[in-house]
Amino acid sequence: MDSSITVAIVAVAAILIGIFLGKIVFAKNTQKQVDEAEQQAKKLVEEAKAHAETIKEKKILEAKEHFLQQKSEHEKEVLQRNQKIAETENRIKQQQQSANDKNASLQKQINEYQQLKENLDKQLEVVNIKRTELERHQEEHIKRLEKVANLSAEEAKAELMEAVKEEARTAAMAHVKEIMEEAKANATKEAKKIIIQTIQRTGAEQTIENAITVFNLESDEIKGQIIGREGRNIRALEAATGVDLIIDDTPEAIVLSCFDPLRREVARLSLQRLVQDGRIHPARIEEVVEKTKKQLEEQVLEIGERTIIELGIHGLHKDLVRMVGKMRFRSSYGQNLLMHSKETANLCGIMAAELGLGQKVVKLAKRAGLLHDIGKVPDEETELSHALLGAKLAEKSGEHPAIVNAIGAHHDEMEMTYIISPIVQACDAISGARPGARREMMQSYLQRIKDLEGLAMAYNGVEKAYAIQAGRELRVIVEAEKVSDADSDRLSFEIADKIQKEMQYPGQIKVTVIRELRAVNIAR
Repeated sequence: MDSSITVAIVAVAAILIGIFLGKIVFAKNTQKQVDEAEQQAKKLVEEAKAHAETIKEKKILEAKEHFLQQKSEHEKEVLQRNQKIAETENRIKQQQQSANDKNASLQKQINEYQQLKENLDKQLEVVNIKRTELERHQEEHIKRLEKVANLSAEEAKAELMEAVKEEARTAAMAHVKEIMEEAKANATKEAKKIIIQTIQRTGAEQTIENAITVFNLESDEIKGQIIGREGRNIRALEAATGVDLIIDDTPEAIVLSCFDPLRREVARLSLQRLVQDGRIHPARIEEVVEKTKKQLEEQVLEIGERTIIELGIHGLHKDLVRMVGKMRFRSSYGQNLLMHSKETANLCGIMAAELGLGQKVVKLAKRAGLLHDIGKVPDEETELSHALLGAKLAEKSGEHPAIVNAIGAHHDEMEMTYIISPIVQACDAISGARPGARREMMQSYLQRIKDLEGLAMAYNGVEKAYAIQAGRELRVIVEAEKVSDADSDRLSFEIADKIQKEMQYPGQIKVTVIRELRAVNIAR
């Protein structure tokens, strides 16, 4: 036990000694570290001081440099400002000097103008005095002239003006005539050449359409079947076709009367089928007429296609092709409309080629010539004229604007805006006006002749007027006492101009004024 205590005491002592020794060692180490830290801190402080001193010196230098720079710039600005002030002062001095010079010059001019005004006033007074004297002398002179001529000044002036007016009118008429003759000499020759060549190269068949079609029968016995019991068959046929059937004593013939050739053709074909079939009654009539209409519609389309192929026209809308086919069954002033349109198309193509307008324009002109009268075959009746309606239909079908304009302007109902428009108008007139193209009713022909002679008789001094050569020439006989030779020339021009403006006529009309002075005495 004693040994254990001893060991324990020894151990405790050893621990205490160790702790003490550890504290001594730790204190030494700590002191060493503190010394090292103090040395390092001193070193850092010295380095920081040195660095701060460097930065301070650098900043001082920068501040000095910036101050010097700012000072230099300020001095420069002050110098520039002083220069500007000096320049402004010099400019103001110059302006003041210039203003003073101008003021002096202006004052000098004012003095000169004042002097000139005084001189002018004096001269004006002299002029007024002389004018007064001149007017007095002129009045005295006019009074002496009036006394000698026995005319007042106004009367003399009127006579002089009338004489000058008549002389000017005569000179103007001569000048106008000279200009017109010169223009005709240059233009008419070439125009006639082109038109004649165009007509000679085109020969179209002329078919005169009537308002009736004669349907031939094998025997008169069939007439009873066509009439039917109490006339029911003929009534049914007339109602279905819109055509009047005239059955009279004419042997083996029935007359179909209608102004619409298409309806007459439907009636003719339907009647032909009914006669061949032998079964003629209202129900059968309606059936056959309906089939015939469909068949004729196909025929119309076929005619239109054949026509455009013949003329070399491509890409035409189907509705326009059908209208071209319908032209075959329409007439205009005795001309078959399709024949007239084909002839116009050929004339347009030839004339455009003669004028050297290019292949594209030639095709457009030919196309417009064929379509120029499509407004005469509408599916529905409208209040528009055929030219404007045709232009509307062509535009609706997607035709070229030049073709639309040519169709609408060929009777001057639209303004011509393309080169082919006057070509179509001219070719339409050529096709309608050349000999044999159209026929004219006797009543309208006589009325035109009467109007022509009446127009000439309305002029003062005209004794007689005769329309000769079927209205192609108008001979006007004037009274020699009332109309002079110069007046005859003027009268011929005025009558021709009035005919051109007021009358509608084919071709041209020559106006001849005849003035004859006869001296008759009888020896007894």
